[in-house]
Amino acid sequence: MTNTENLVTEIELLEAKITEAKASITRRFIGQERVVDLALTALLCGGHGLLIGLPGLGKTRLVETLSTVMGLNGNRIQFTPDLMPADILGSEILDTAEDGTRAFRFVPGPVFCQLLMADEINRASPRTQSALLQAMQEKTVTVAGEDRSLGLPFHVLATQNPIEQEGTYPLPEAQLDRFLVKIDIFYPDRATERDILLATTGVKDDASVQVFSCDQLLAAQTLLRRMPVGDSVVETILDLVRAFRPSDPNATEEVREKVAWGPGPRAAQALMLAVRARALLQGRLAPSIEDVINMAQPVLSHRMALNFSARARGDTLSDLIDETVASFGHRETTA
Repeated sequence: MTNTENLVTEIELLEAKITEAKASITRRFIGQERVVDLALTALLCGGHGLLIGLPGLGKTRLVETLSTVMGLNGNRIQFTPDLMPADILGSEILDTAEDGTRAFRFVPGPVFCQLLMADEINRASPRTQSALLQAMQEKTVTVAGEDRSLGLPFHVLATQNPIEQEGTYPLPEAQLDRFLVKIDIFYPDRATERDILLATTGVKDDASVQVFSCDQLLAAQTLLRRMPVGDSVVETILDLVRAFRPSDPNATEEVREKVAWGPGPRAAQALMLAVRARALLQGRLAPSIEDVINMAQPVLSHRMALNFSARARGDTLSDLIDETVASFGHRETTA
C-alpha cells in the first residue's frame, strides 16, 4: 500500500472509533451533539476547552464522561477565591527521616493528571490563574526552581458560569488564548429534556464505557496533524483570522470600529487543527472551507474583544463574527 492509502485506512479506522466514542458519551450526556463534537475536537487536537453555561446544564457530567470514554486519568479542582497556586501545582514539604536527617520532598498537586477539570475557573484570583499558564502551554510546571513535566496527553476542560456574581474574576487574555475552543452550552430543547428526565430519574443511570486508551488518543492526535489541508482552506483560515485584526489593511470598517484587539497567530493554528477534527467527526478525509466557517465562532470568540464604545452600544462579538464570516460563504466548500 502507498503512504496515501495507508493514511486513508488509518483515518477511516479512527473515524469508526470516534463514532463509537460519541455513542458512549451520549448515553450519559444526552443531546447537544455540537457540544460533544467541540469537546472531542479539543481532545483530538491536543488542546483545551472552555465550557460556558448556566448551572445544571451538565458541564461537569460531560467532563467526567469524557475522562472515562477517552481512557484518561482525571482530576478535578473546584476553583474558589481562596485557592492558591500550590493547591494546583503542589509544593515541597520538609521530611524528617528516622536518623534525624531532613530533606525536601515534592508532593504533586492535582494538575499532574491527563484530564484536569477546572470547575468554575473564573472564581480564582489572577494569581492562581497564572499557575495554569505554563501547564496549559508547555505541559510543564516549575516548582522550587525545578521543571516538572506533566506528561502526555494533558488537557484542561474548564467550566464557567456566565453569571456575574460576587467573588468572580475575568480570565486573563493570555489564559483565554490557551483554550483551543470555547464551548457554549444552552438549555436543551423540549424533546431532549424529556429524554434527560427519563434517563436520569430512574433507579439506574446509564454508564459510559472506555473506548480509547491513552496511547490511542496520542496516536489519533498525531494522525489528525497528518491529514491533508487544501490551499484554499489554508488561505481562508488566514484571511478569516486576519480580518478580525483592526490594524490589518483588509479588515472591514465594522471591525476597525468595534474591535479593540483581534486574534493572534495561535488562533490560526487552533483553527487549522479544529477544521481537521470536524472533518474527522463527520467522516471526511479532509477539511473544507465550510469547516472553517463552522468553527470560526468557537475558535475566535474568546480571542478578541470589543472596544468600550461597541460594548456601550450593546454590540456582541458573536454577531460580529457571524456577519464577517458570512462574507466567506461564497467560496468553494471543498478543499
